[in-house]
Amino acid sequence: MPAQVQAAPGAGLDAFFQADGVAVVGASDDITKIGGRPVQLLRKYGYAGAIYPINPRGGMLQGLPAYASILDTPTAPQLAILAVPAAATLQAVRDCAARGVRGVIVLSTGFAEAGPEGAALQAELVHVARTHGMRLLGPNCLGAVSVVDKLVGSFSIALEQSLPPAGQVGIVSQSGNIGSFTMRNMADRGLGVSRFVATGNEADVDVADGIAALAEDPATTIILCCMETCRHAGRLAEALDMARHRRKPVIVLKIGATAQGQAAAASHTGALTGSDAVFDAVFRRYGALRVHSFEELLDVGHAAVLLGAERLPSTDAVTLVAASGGFGIMMADAMVQAGMTLPALADSTRARIREAVPTAGTHNPVDASAQMSARPDILLKMLTALQDDANGSTLVLLLALSLYNPRLRGVYLEALEKIRASHPDRLLVLISQGPPDAVAEIRALGIPVFPGIPAAATGLAGLVRLGRLAALPAAAAYDGPRDPVDPAVFRNEFHAKQALAAAGIPVPREEVVGSADEAVRSARATGYPVVLKIASEDIAHKTEIGGVALNLQDDAAVREAFDRLMASARQHAPAARLDGVLVAPMVRGGVELIAGVSRDPVFGPVVMVGLGGIYAEILKDVAVQVAPVSEDEALRMIRSLRMFPLLDGARGQPKADVAAAARTVARLSEFACRHAADVAEIDMNPILVRPEGEGVLVLDALMVPAPTH
Repeated sequence: MPAQVQAAPGAGLDAFFQADGVAVVGASDDITKIGGRPVQLLRKYGYAGAIYPINPRGGMLQGLPAYASILDTPTAPQLAILAVPAAATLQAVRDCAARGVRGVIVLSTGFAEAGPEGAALQAELVHVARTHGMRLLGPNCLGAVSVVDKLVGSFSIALEQSLPPAGQVGIVSQSGNIGSFTMRNMADRGLGVSRFVATGNEADVDVADGIAALAEDPATTIILCCMETCRHAGRLAEALDMARHRRKPVIVLKIGATAQGQAAAASHTGALTGSDAVFDAVFRRYGALRVHSFEELLDVGHAAVLLGAERLPSTDAVTLVAASGGFGIMMADAMVQAGMTLPALADSTRARIREAVPTAGTHNPVDASAQMSARPDILLKMLTALQDDANGSTLVLLLALSLYNPRLRGVYLEALEKIRASHPDRLLVLISQGPPDAVAEIRALGIPVFPGIPAAATGLAGLVRLGRLAALPAAAAYDGPRDPVDPAVFRNEFHAKQALAAAGIPVPREEVVGSADEAVRSARATGYPVVLKIASEDIAHKTEIGGVALNLQDDAAVREAFDRLMASARQHAPAARLDGVLVAPMVRGGVELIAGVSRDPVFGPVVMVGLGGIYAEILKDVAVQVAPVSEDEALRMIRSLRMFPLLDGARGQPKADVAAAARTVARLSEFACRHAADVAEIDMNPILVRPEGEGVLVLDALMVPAPTH
């Protein structure tokens, strides 16, 4: 591999999971030390490959022959774990490279997280590793674990008592503690783990590598990811796309959602943190499910493992059942707020419910009353009727206290076991807080259990998203030219809009004039009424200095407005360079949108769209996505706005030309990609969306140049 060329996501990580030999550099006899723990754990859990403790003193170490240098080992280990001080790490990495090691785990601290000197030392580690085609995990990390192969390249205390059972859950985490806590909790729930990797400083191996490697791993069917930030946007997108293609659900606990949290993440990892809304958009584009708490990560992850890719719900329809009408209403509220739907039950289904439980309410939600738990056969009869209903919905059953009663617990467990056997392909979900052993029995039947109503609602909505992985369209990509932009676009809105017009974005007929006489001539050619706006690269917000005159009906009004605008600009912005006054038609009718582009420090150009006016500014009713976006994706963005009904003919208003708006947003995103090197921001506000079939017009535009370095 040429020097400093980063490997493709996931390449070479088999060295951390399936190495046939492991060297521990800085090994110790003391199992409480970082250098002693990996040797102990490798031996304790029965790793079958060669274990080479490396210590300058040689001799015997934890019952194994120790070697003064990795260069002295009988065979070249594929993996080396480094537990030496930062100052000794560079030479250790060089020795590993010389010995032909394929993967190095640097557990040591004192690198980029410690300041400029540490960052320079870390860069040297990367240079050596990449020059020799060797993958480097860390530094400042908790290492990697392959449960399947009993290969422990970690000192995590989560492994002191036991190794998790082998299973389907792969875990990749930038935070070692959060990742190992996840691994321990999944094991405590009785779920098996396939691989674990904690990436630390991500000098070489990053979170994208972990996701990609797990996507390719036959032992892994679901990927849990704990992420603070992203250093390489393209690699993350590629890795998530790999998981999507292989139908491996990715559930991400992305921390650092607030400004304070983002600042903490940056100081902790030494990396720039992108906008939280942009991360949301990227996850949504590639089908990864973002969760917002550790509990949600565990609950949804557990449910996804129980269901497998084949049984994940593909419909957002739910049928709700509780022994209380009040609980049913609470369930309905939470489900609808989470985006789920409650289909009506067939008349035949309702009749069968009444036959089983005469006192039941048979609408959705079903108020089954306390009678449903009188006997297992009654409960089974009702559940069978619901599972036979043709609406194909997920059946959600709430059990508030029943499992705490030994008699009722037996009723439910017997009925649930039989309904799973008779309807193995129909999805059934429970809401219950316990007791834990009863919940474990129900989960063992392949039935997901959520601890509360809100958790079930958000969890089910997330499972639906994961169930639609195969139907996700391919992400838009820009493969066009990357051209410099004419610097004139930064002078005033006229030049900005002319550049947008050349990209296929509709703008009105306009002209910049330098005198009142020219303004009158232009207004006559345009047709009254007209708008006059000051044109200056130094005045971004024209209305704030009295730089806009609307609805001018005749020559006299235009002359007066021209003089007033120029005088106002000189008064309020005396240093501003004035190009003159823009004359434009006064356009009426339609709904106002705002669309724009900003530059995210991680993901690059990001396109935004929202309803104009207070909806975007005060209500924050906007949708974002990394550029470029296709017209279909732009349409989905517009439809996701809370105020979309204003565009969709609310209260008898004509429907707006949403298709033209989506086309405009897509073209804006392509323009942003083409000129990404020069343009930092674009603001198109307002965009007038006319009635269906009549198109759109961008009435104002601003472009901000990228900073020069």
